[in-house]
Amino acid sequence: MSAGRVEELLRTLSPQVLGALVRRHGDFARCEDAVQEALVAAHPAWSTDGLPAQPAAWLRTVATRRLVDGLRADAARERREVSVAREARLFAPAADEPEPQDDVLALLFLCCHPALTPGSQLALTLRTVGGLTTAEVARALLVPEATVGQRISRAKAGIRAAGGRFLLPAGDELVARLPVVHQVLYLVFNEGWSASAGQELLRADLTAEALRLARLLHRHLPSSGETAGLLALMLLQDSRRATRTDPSGALVPLAEQDRSAWDRAQVEEAVALLTRALRAGSAGPYQVQAAIAAVHAEAPSAEQTDWAQVAGLYAVLERLAPNPVATLNRAVAVGMAQGPQAGLDLLAGLADGPLAGHHRLSAVRGHLLERAGDRAGAAAAYRVAAARAANVREQRFLALRAARLEQR
Repeated sequence: MSAGRVEELLRTLSPQVLGALVRRHGDFARCEDAVQEALVAAHPAWSTDGLPAQPAAWLRTVATRRLVDGLRADAARERREVSVAREARLFAPAADEPEPQDDVLALLFLCCHPALTPGSQLALTLRTVGGLTTAEVARALLVPEATVGQRISRAKAGIRAAGGRFLLPAGDELVARLPVVHQVLYLVFNEGWSASAGQELLRADLTAEALRLARLLHRHLPSSGETAGLLALMLLQDSRRATRTDPSGALVPLAEQDRSAWDRAQVEEAVALLTRALRAGSAGPYQVQAAIAAVHAEAPSAEQTDWAQVAGLYAVLERLAPNPVATLNRAVAVGMAQGPQAGLDLLAGLADGPLAGHHRLSAVRGHLLERAGDRAGAAAAYRVAAARAANVREQRFLALRAARLEQR
């Protein structure tokens, strides 16, 4: 089995195995360390010898042994060592034991413990539940990699100190954690939809897991409008997955995608979810983003998109949840609805913010300059964007746009 496929499988199994260990043994920090050691052992073994018959059971067994070994090294925890060792002997026999689906969802809520700061909650959950590397988490949160590492370390210690329990919270406690849970699922899906680095644009393992957890969360909280909005947004985005890249894996922009190949069943499911949520109460940020995606999904062609409506919805989103990425997207919509200069004027306010060195800011500037007829300026902006992009597919797409403008 190729190393890349092994890595993808390990990312998928990691939160499931961690959830199983935490449910049984309770010590999040020790369990997380043990799972990481098991993953490190699995990668070369599986790449060379092939997959074991039960990959998840293999990881659980190895991680449990590492956990027990760690406890044995701690003389002050002798009694607990005996207890954990007894559980470990009972843990492995049923290699095909099904994992309760709620394990990962419970792990998600544990990582969003109120004793942690929002930044630590996000960093820890993206790392342990989303399976993102520290560098990917840093790019998702627009913060330095060292900061992410510190947040994760503090979060593990914080959960231990707070005595966090491995179960789905209820009542006010659940409501308090829900915004961070939503944000984590959103960021995990986005990383899968447009990978921040690497050779491929899409990471189906991440989008599929984010969708699975969003569906599970919606079933658990059917009255939550924002949970429904988040699930609708993911479904609408994912409906375009087959057309997001061409057969070679190259990026295909929205305007050039074959809309007849979009998954209309997913679009209809998402629109129905969103409609029910909007009728039930006031719209939140995820419902607004889903509404934007629905405008694109229901337009017969790129040219027939109601860009004025999209721009208006982004303005609503900025009021509900101010964010430089929302402003960046509004600049695109305004540029399409009111002319490229209006979009460029909006970009000026982002020049000194968190997106100042981000490739997407330069890419949008290139797009708007191209629409304005400034081919040289657009090519230069695309070149800057290509140099800043960490994903190979985006680099190639942006460099190609620049080259085409320079050849005219």
